[in-house]
Amino acid sequence: MTHPTTAVLSVRDLTVNFGGLVAVNRMSFDAERGRITSVIGPNGAGKSSLFNLISGAIRPTGGRVLLEGADVTGRPPHRMLAAGLARSFQITNLFFELTVLENLRLAAQVAEPPLASLLPLGRSRRALERADALLDRFALSPKAFELAGNLSHGEQRRLEIAVALACEPRVLLLDEPTQGMSHGDTADTADMIKRLAGEITVLLIEHDIGLVMTLSDHVVVMHQGRKLAEGAPAVVRADPAVQAAYFGHA
Repeated sequence: MTHPTTAVLSVRDLTVNFGGLVAVNRMSFDAERGRITSVIGPNGAGKSSLFNLISGAIRPTGGRVLLEGADVTGRPPHRMLAAGLARSFQITNLFFELTVLENLRLAAQVAEPPLASLLPLGRSRRALERADALLDRFALSPKAFELAGNLSHGEQRRLEIAVALACEPRVLLLDEPTQGMSHGDTADTADMIKRLAGEITVLLIEHDIGLVMTLSDHVVVMHQGRKLAEGAPAVVRADPAVQAAYFGHA
């Protein structure tokens, strides 16, 4: 007898080699619908390579990526976006010479039907409504007409997440969204990510272990390209192998 799964994103034996280096080695896990799954591990564990494989930035040597049960392995990022998976990057990835509103309008218009997506920027009513809603949701309305390049680091990171959400994905990959943030900005971003849970499925790479343990529903630990452990935050933190490899003590 088979049981229904609540997984939206499933990774099965995902592997990539760079020459003689196996950067990701037979990784398997599920990200459940409407929950926050975090991937942690020491520097060089293979976390960003894993995200690159899932999002289509690089092609795997082996294994599969399943989105809502459909095999999307190796699809390029624009096709992954069309399938419902969006990603924010460790390094801010915005059009700095455009305003905040223009960044959001452009991203929202990408999700429009083919003919509507060819309209001049600002002509699509649906894209405009989506951009306005995101400005309000991410507390960016006062900055709507400022150039993205003039925003603070914390504001740029918020805008990048808003841009990723403009296409209304079902799965959102966040690669160290609080990197370089102040304590206050980190707390605000954590609250924002928590509010996303339930609406969409979040897969998160984050270096702040305290944040991971309070934010996550499920944690996957990587070490030297492999999965070392996974489970609820408290279970993972208490695992002796995780303590030895990640926290530096048994």
